Amino acid sequence: MLFENNQKLLRMCRTVCEGIQRAHKHRTVPLSEKKLSRYFVDQRRVKVCAGSGGNGAASFHSEPWKEWGGPDGGDGGAGGDVIIRVDRQVKSLSAVSPVYRGKDGEAGSSKNRFGRNASPTFITVPLGTVVKEEAGAALADLSLHQQMFTVAYGGAGGKGNRFFLSNENRAPLTATPGEKGQERVLQLELRTIAHAALVGFPNAGKSSLLRAISNARPAVAAYPFTTLKPHVGIVQYRDHEQVAVADIPGLIPGAHLNRGLGVAFLRHIERCRVLLYVLDMSSEEPWEQFQQLRFELDQYKPLLSHRPHAIVANKMDLPEARRNLEALRSRVPQTVIPVCALTGENTGDLILHLRRMYDSFPLSTDSVTHTHTQS
Repeated sequence: MLFENNQKLLRMCRTVCEGIQRAHKHRTVPLSEKKLSRYFVDQRRVKVCAGSGGNGAASFHSEPWKEWGGPDGGDGGAGGDVIIRVDRQVKSLSAVSPVYRGKDGEAGSSKNRFGRNASPTFITVPLGTVVKEEAGAALADLSLHQQMFTVAYGGAGGKGNRFFLSNENRAPLTATPGEKGQERVLQLELRTIAHAALVGFPNAGKSSLLRAISNARPAVAAYPFTTLKPHVGIVQYRDHEQVAVADIPGLIPGAHLNRGLGVAFLRHIERCRVLLYVLDMSSEEPWEQFQQLRFELDQYKPLLSHRPHAIVANKMDLPEARRNLEALRSRVPQTVIPVCALTGENTGDLILHLRRMYDSFPLSTDSVTHTHTQS
């Protein structure tokens, strides 16, 4: 009896240990910023080949009591289209394959049976995806959830010999093959959709500021280029209005020439309605940072820096920041909002000013071509 009880206790302990090992094995470990950046892809070259149409059939009706039956070959089905579809749950182009082939239509058969049309092949992309030809011409700007755009049309099905029946030709032998589907090479580009963009040099505190004013949780560290992919946070207001703010990876002088992280993330600023220039007030002459940032934006796209904007003077908890703040205000006419993202000091004023700019400029950024200065 004692031996049996010991055996049962041993089996129970073994079962518990195995359960703990399985739980530990399948435990979800948060990915680091560097690993996350591997899964963030904002450009993709894609070759699409739509499906070919099914062949038409050449056959004649045959029954024991009908020696000379007429033609009864059916038409082939149409090939499947290749369609790009937007899904707001998707955040990157990393899942997009380099090649997509549509399904072929079914061939026709005897007894006037038509082939089935092939179902379409879908390419799922995030909001803000721009579809371009390989040569660079834009085909579509996909900015709505569930928006679809057909990039390659399937080939038409072939005709069966029943189609060619006429008074002159009572026994046609002709049946045509299905047409080939359309083939093309496309360039997909993702541009982050946000109402406002945090623009600044590396280590200016953009990620910390985004954490302080929104629900986003980007990585924060005391070294440059901590942010390797754009983050979008949502600023909630009491009237339930939501403003999306994007943390653009740090720019450096010469970014428009593909230095540093290069132009890979400059395109994400194009869709933003409002720009927030984040300056490190502990650096020497932060007003020079502001001029360099505007220069880089204008070199990438003329008048991009002239969109509605304000200056966020960050790191005001440091001793030299107070002195630089007065010098900055004397050199620029724009609105300067001193904040400390680390402690949250004055972030409330920044959130209110952001809302005022958001309400004042409801048009899309593509229509903003005039120069505006916040004062």
